[in-house]
Amino acid sequence: MDEEDTRSYKEPCPQCTEIHWGISDEGKFYCKNCHTVIEKTKELDESEIYISHAKVQSINRGLRKAKKKEWGWEWYICEGFQFILCKQAEALEALGLGPNIKDNVMCNLWRQYLQKTEHAYCNKTTSKRSRLCLDLESSGASSSELESEPEGCITGVTSDSDVERGSQSSLGLPPSGGYSGTSDAESATSVQSGSVDGCLYIKKTPSENKMTMPMTLAFCYLSLLWVRASVTLTDLLRLVFYHHIPYYNPQECFPETTRVYGPDIWIFDVQNFPAYNDILKLTCDLGRLLQLPRFPPIIESCYYHPNVLCMKYLMEVNLPDELHGWTCFVAEKTKLDEANILTYNPRRKRKRFIPYDIQAMAIIVVVLKLIFILDDESEWQLAKLARKTKPAENEATIFDFRKWYTTMRSCMDEAHKKLEEEQARFAWSNDIVMSYTQKSRSRIMKRKRMAKNLQNQFSKLAGAAPDAGNRGPSSFVFNWQEQNTSTICFHGHSLEGIAQKDKKQLPNWRKNYWLNSVKKCTNVFCKHWRHYDESQFPSSYRFVISLFALVLRVEPCLIHYEVSLVEGKLFKEKPTKKKRKSTRRKKTL
Repeated sequence: MDEEDTRSYKEPCPQCTEIHWGISDEGKFYCKNCHTVIEKTKELDESEIYISHAKVQSINRGLRKAKKKEWGWEWYICEGFQFILCKQAEALEALGLGPNIKDNVMCNLWRQYLQKTEHAYCNKTTSKRSRLCLDLESSGASSSELESEPEGCITGVTSDSDVERGSQSSLGLPPSGGYSGTSDAESATSVQSGSVDGCLYIKKTPSENKMTMPMTLAFCYLSLLWVRASVTLTDLLRLVFYHHIPYYNPQECFPETTRVYGPDIWIFDVQNFPAYNDILKLTCDLGRLLQLPRFPPIIESCYYHPNVLCMKYLMEVNLPDELHGWTCFVAEKTKLDEANILTYNPRRKRKRFIPYDIQAMAIIVVVLKLIFILDDESEWQLAKLARKTKPAENEATIFDFRKWYTTMRSCMDEAHKKLEEEQARFAWSNDIVMSYTQKSRSRIMKRKRMAKNLQNQFSKLAGAAPDAGNRGPSSFVFNWQEQNTSTICFHGHSLEGIAQKDKKQLPNWRKNYWLNSVKKCTNVFCKHWRHYDESQFPSSYRFVISLFALVLRVEPCLIHYEVSLVEGKLFKEKPTKKKRKSTRRKKTL
């Protein structure tokens, strides 16, 4: 039918100068060679027009069918992070870390981020979007194609599957109008990247509120802190390490029609473990950027309260339960248990983000220094005293620091060796291959098959046990059960004769207590938390710091610096007021 209707029209195509016309469903002429649509329409006879009593309906199917490119549909970088955040929120809900954390908390945070960074929910296009349009115009794209795009800064990825539509609607991004045909010039620019703005996004500086993969963990931690879930930042990073929360292979979160390609690899690929201090800083910066209100108060029954965390970590490191009363006493004296101090308020100026888990560990270290001194002399004398004191039949066993040191030393060495093996065997890649170019894909696949074969051969030669799979989620490193007879459980041991409850006087403690640092550094630009010279401290103190750092999987210097802050609040001296000499001016005659 097209050949009969277009036989009389012999004008060449203005784009490719070919005479090969067709008629679309709308009745417009288009070139079958280059798909250029012109203004000429099909002429209809009066005999072909038939109007009944039914309603007149017109179905717009587009100028031509949307063709999927080799690297997938058109998508933007923010849409990629949207898919990742959606999967992370679903993983948190599946772990039972807060109902509706996806729809009620993380969705609102993501909307505010898009609005603050002017990616969506804004009346004007951002300068980044304008630069993208200028680059497309300079590459040869026509102005009509740029005007045909929606005014919003983000266009959703459309697909026939319900999963993709659900992920878009749940996070509240504006729906897309479908895939629009692109010219050869525009496709030439898109070949360099799977996303539309990947080449421009990689040139952005971190000062422009750049979204990164560690930033997704900041979104997760802010959401958990808002609902006051029973998860600290250390627990979150441990869940990420064991793949309970998607992070290391983000390409698994993308649908099949969205391909990570080219420069997108440098944006989404993860090749290192997230650091505790970096995620904490990103969380603080994100809270200030979004201008969030004051978070729900952290009361004594909340998981982030130091009394709760200290009890949890006392069980973790196999210390007596009686130490919990002393940790509560130190938290009360230093005023670290007040809700005004613990509750996160992004609008408060010159206030740091409290590392709740590290602060609880620091309080336990201060209590151990108060009772056992940890100077490589006093704690061993107390251990000899505990050995001489034989408990009666109905009395509890007195805590022996030497036995605890021996037990925890072997457990720490075993846990440290196991952690090194897990990090060495960590799988950084999966079956989905991320290639920078199409030519390098086959080379990467070949290397991956060779590495997998070599790994299987070495495992057979070494006689290694097969991998048991992904371990269940747990916030504990050590498990002190009654069935484990190889180690001693010190939870029920007594501190009688070592720490008397009726002698809680700070002046008496300070006679033997030694401070970590004599003079505190107040310079903001000085990385004083990194200055931890182990050779200047007793071996018992170093062992305690190393043990707690292994439990939290942080650097020992972070715990050492937090201990110094707790000591500064516990032994704070009021500055003596010096009398000012009154100088009278002599009257001159």
